[in-house]
Amino acid sequence: MNLLTHTGRYFLMLGKVFRKPEKFSVYRDMFFREVDLLGISSFGIVVFVSVFVGAAVAVQAAFNIDDPLIPDFYIGLATRASIILEFAPTMISLILAGKIGSNIASNIGTMRVTEQIDAIEVMGINSASYLILPKILALLFINPLLIIFSMLFGIFGGWLVGEFTPIYSAVDYLSGVTMEFEDFHIIYALIKTYFFAFVIASVSAYQGYYTKGGAIEVGKSSTRAVVYSIIVIIVLNYILTQLLLS
Repeated sequence: MNLLTHTGRYFLMLGKVFRKPEKFSVYRDMFFREVDLLGISSFGIVVFVSVFVGAAVAVQAAFNIDDPLIPDFYIGLATRASIILEFAPTMISLILAGKIGSNIASNIGTMRVTEQIDAIEVMGINSASYLILPKILALLFINPLLIIFSMLFGIFGGWLVGEFTPIYSAVDYLSGVTMEFEDFHIIYALIKTYFFAFVIASVSAYQGYYTKGGAIEVGKSSTRAVVYSIIVIIVLNYILTQLLLS
């Protein structure tokens, strides 16, 4: 019953978010601020994780197909598929759920317990739309760009292994990366990314928006935002994979 209550209240909150928006100029300024705060500040961690995970995926692929009868370009082929189809859109989104989700929940939760949201509503402003919509739009804009960079740097990490270690040839690796490339794999990854970005922003905002109590409850809301966002992303990943690749 508790799950049904939260689910219903979540969709009611979304109804408020997309109803009666404020002036465009207000959202424009907040949108760019959220893009910087939530997205651009995450670029460093995305690049760092992508390079090393891409290198690890390539090394694992090399050892798994360690057969003289199998050419080395299959390493690049396997690495590209793993990074584009699963690692970049899903694993990076899980990392961003931890970093961005806790930020959103704590920010809105602090405003709720300090009665700043109540003050906004007293002024006749739709607080849900004013606080949450710019965050959703910012993540829908910046997260796909982060995922694309993750793909590039993940593949680059695999190239570094071939270039600076004797495990396999960088030339063969690049040959496999460019072999039989399917555009739909990028489209598939970006479709998942848009869904995941919406989940991160909306679920985290929900936890913060309905926070009650004080500083301890804000911390609990941040934790729940991360946990629930990750759970929804994992379930949604399976559903979208079934729908888009079957």
